[in-house]
Formats: sequence, structure tokens, C-alpha cells
Amino acid sequence: MRTDIVHSGAGELTYEIRNIVNVGNKLEKLGLKVNWENIGDPVAKGEEIPLWMKEIVAEAVMEDRSYAYSPTKGVLATREFIAEQTNRRGRVQVTADDIIFFNGLGDAISKVFGFLRRTARVIVPTPSYTTHSSAEAAHVGDSPLTYILDPNNHWYPDIDDIEKHVKYNPAVAGILIINPDNPTGAVYPTEILERIVEIAHRYDLFLICDEIYHNMVYNGTSTSPLSDVIGDVPAIAMRGISKEMPWPGSRCGWIEIYNADKDPMFAQYITSILHAKMVEVCSTTLPQMVYPKVVTHPQYPEYLAERISRYERFSNIAYDCLKDVKGVLVNRPNGAFYMSVCFERGILTDRQTLPIENNEIRQLVEQLVSPPDTAMDKRFVYYLLGATGICVVPLTSFATDLHGFRITLLERNEEEFRKIFCTIATSICRYLKS
Repeated sequence: MRTDIVHSGAGELTYEIRNIVNVGNKLEKLGLKVNWENIGDPVAKGEEIPLWMKEIVAEAVMEDRSYAYSPTKGVLATREFIAEQTNRRGRVQVTADDIIFFNGLGDAISKVFGFLRRTARVIVPTPSYTTHSSAEAAHVGDSPLTYILDPNNHWYPDIDDIEKHVKYNPAVAGILIINPDNPTGAVYPTEILERIVEIAHRYDLFLICDEIYHNMVYNGTSTSPLSDVIGDVPAIAMRGISKEMPWPGSRCGWIEIYNADKDPMFAQYITSILHAKMVEVCSTTLPQMVYPKVVTHPQYPEYLAERISRYERFSNIAYDCLKDVKGVLVNRPNGAFYMSVCFERGILTDRQTLPIENNEIRQLVEQLVSPPDTAMDKRFVYYLLGATGICVVPLTSFATDLHGFRITLLERNEEEFRKIFCTIATSICRYLKS
């Protein structure tokens, strides 16, 4: 074209979690039965929405106001409810005006990173959930700026690495925390959160904390919401209903803003995000309306507890299946419903394969891994998919140079779940010996 119309950050917008679906779909057409363990959608994996929850939604659908615009920030009664829930802990006080609804956290992430000054950086974890790392990279037109999650220490943030990046890079304006973490399933002790807050305070930064899985913690671990430890540091907490209720198709998430009154520049930045939302008018009304009724329903605690108990049991099955496999490093997930497995450095080569009986499937996999720049873990993921039908996501897709894969804990059938992880264990051994 006469003028270059491509945004300088367009190349940073990648989402391998869904890209690999295209490969799986092609293989399905060739007769392969695929186990979709790549996307964190509990409903797609057979989670049954209880009748009482459907009845709440159905009742709201019958109200004319559920078809109307909501206020730009969101339904007032729901924002007041969320503010009250936060204020009960008493560590930081918010009002309904400190809460803004979005069409899912993807929308919130796009606005939060997109309306930063081009030269301002937010340091994100590595590995990092793709939507965050891609948005941070795209807004500046460069690779994401990252700090280490240490697989040799429960995938906890490397505090020294955070401080090093902050101290020696004056462009860093903020720090992103994902807790519980996606893709690793790690849950951060309160002490770690407090140390990150202290760094932000000392270097005059703001914090973003993705807490979409905050109420999904197990295996005896515990953590704190950002609101409990934030002190007077400006911050944004991100929450939503897509995973916890679960209702991913609702596209309903929100941000809670802490201490905007403590820093005029941060307050102006938040105002720019609100104005961007105002241009869109508002977010979807229906899920906002039903949220308080769902989470205060008498059966909700039991329903959530049952799901968490299942994830805990399955996390231990997955860990037991893989922990003794030579050549990989495995941490037991303690929150959310993901697990990340990484290969020892240098153990993967471009000669390793898995046997694939169907010639058409084998030829397609060989074609997919033939480019010389194909990541070594992506080769393994494609061979695993072609040989076994198990669809996982390469770990290098999560802004990291660690090779491995992310898999969900969402399969509901325990026998099938155990079979999947035993098959992965066997496949790793066979692949590394090939």
C-alpha cells in the first residue's frame, strides 16, 4: 500500500493457545481423535453449569434492563457489591467508582497496556500468560520485558531479578503479577507479594495483579489478594467470572483500582482507560447483573469447593505421573487449573520423533516441524499431538526461552485424565530416546 498500515507491535500479538487448534482441526479431518488440553475453558471440557445458576441467569434475561446499556463503569449495584467485598478485609478501601467493568479481562488487558505512554514498560513474568506479554510487547513495538519465574523454586518470582530489571531500566513503570499463575499453576506466598510491593514503593512504580483465579487455591497453599498487601502503592487488580463461575463466554471482567488518589499521574492514566471504555459506551450488562446473586447463592460455596477439590486431586495425579520422568522438571500445581512442564536445557534436538502410524498425519507433522526456526518444544508438541491426539501448548509460546509445555487439569473423567498423563510420560521417554 502507499502508506504502511501495519502497527509496529503487530508481530508481537501471538496466541499459540488457539493457533494450535488450527493444527488439531486439520489432524481431526485426517481421522485423529484429539484431546483438547490447550484451552482453559471448563465448560468446553464438560463442566456442567448447575440448574440454580442457570435459573438466576434465566430470571435476569426476563428483565428488560438486562438488554440495556449499563453505565460505562458497569452496573452500579454490582460495583457497590464488589467494593463491599473488598472493604470487608479492611486493608485498603475502595468505592464503586474504583471499579471498571470490561468485556472480559482480554479487553481490560488491551486497555491497561494500550493506554500507557509508548516508552513506559511494564515488566511481566516469564513464562507469562500470552495475552499480557503480547499486549505489553505490542504497545511498545518490541519484545516483552520479563522477570524470571523459577522452575527450581516452585515457579516463584525471582525477586532479585525483578529488582535488577527495575533498578537498571528507568523505562520500567510497573510490574505485573499473575497470582495464582497461568501458565504454571503456582500460588505465591504473601511474603513474596509483600516484597514485590516494597520494590514498587521504593522505585515509585505501579502494580498490576491478575487475580482471575484467586479463589481457586488448593494443596494446603494460601496467598493474599493484592488489596491486603498494597499499602499506598498505586495498583490495578484484575478479576472476572469466566473461570470461577465458570462463564467464559460471558466476557465479563473488571479492574479494581487502588490508591489512584496517591499519585496524580496514575490517576490521569486511569482516567484515560475510563475514557477509552466510554468511547465503547459500556460492557455487557447481563453477566454484571447476575454476578452478586450467583456468588451469594447458598449453594455457591459448595459448588466452588467441589471444583477446587477435583483440581487438587487431579493436580496430584498429574504430578505423580510426571515427577519421575527423566529429562523434565515438574512442579505440582497449587492453583488455577494449569500445569507447566519444562525440559532440561539442551536435551531436545531436531532429530527426535514419535511414531505416527497414519501416513497423512505423519507427513503433516513433519511438514509443520520442518522450518529450521521451529522451537524444539513446538516440535515435541506437534509430534505428541500427531502420535497420541493430546493437544498441549509449547511453553516457549509464553514469552520464555524454557522449552516445555502447558497442559490443563480440566478433563473431568478421572480414568481418562490419568490415561492422558501416563501417555504423556511414556511419550516423553520415547521422544527423548529417539
